[in-house]
Amino acid sequence: MSVRHSLLALLHDRPRYGYQLRSEFHERTGSAWPLNIGQVYTTLDRLERDGLVRKERGDGGSQVVYGITDEGSGQVRAWFSSPVERSAPPRNELAIKLSLALTLPGVDVTAMIRVQRAASLAVLQEYTKSRRDTAASPRSADLAGLLVLDSLIFHAEAEVRWLDLCEARMAQLAPAAVTASATAER
Repeated sequence: MSVRHSLLALLHDRPRYGYQLRSEFHERTGSAWPLNIGQVYTTLDRLERDGLVRKERGDGGSQVVYGITDEGSGQVRAWFSSPVERSAPPRNELAIKLSLALTLPGVDVTAMIRVQRAASLAVLQEYTKSRRDTAASPRSADLAGLLVLDSLIFHAEAEVRWLDLCEARMAQLAPAAVTASATAER
């Protein structure tokens, strides 16, 4: 996730201070990804250093309001008009865990898959309930939240399907592995 571009996009709409940016980000993404306020201010400092935002004014209190520069607006337009690059696959802790478990003795991979499937199905049910509740709301602003929930649901469904495939492959390859092991012992 690009916090940098997300904050620039929100500032492209109008100037804001850090806590407003964090709140807006959470509201517009359905609070699916936590955003630490320290991360917001660190990113704002870097954006200011890079000439993409500027401090505009205080709010009369201790809050500093940030606005976007012309160069920052150009970055937002470029971000929205370009695809998300998939040059390297993202790290998938579950895939790493399963691949290591398969290569280490004494790990019950089938049990591991079943435990993960149960957890993934629980998450899928939670997302589906949240989507149903959000869809029942008459606010048009909830469309962004619905899209995020749809993405999370599709990812959870894909994970469950992948786990089903892993278990099927384990069952399919298990007889061949036993035969190969018995042959090697002779």
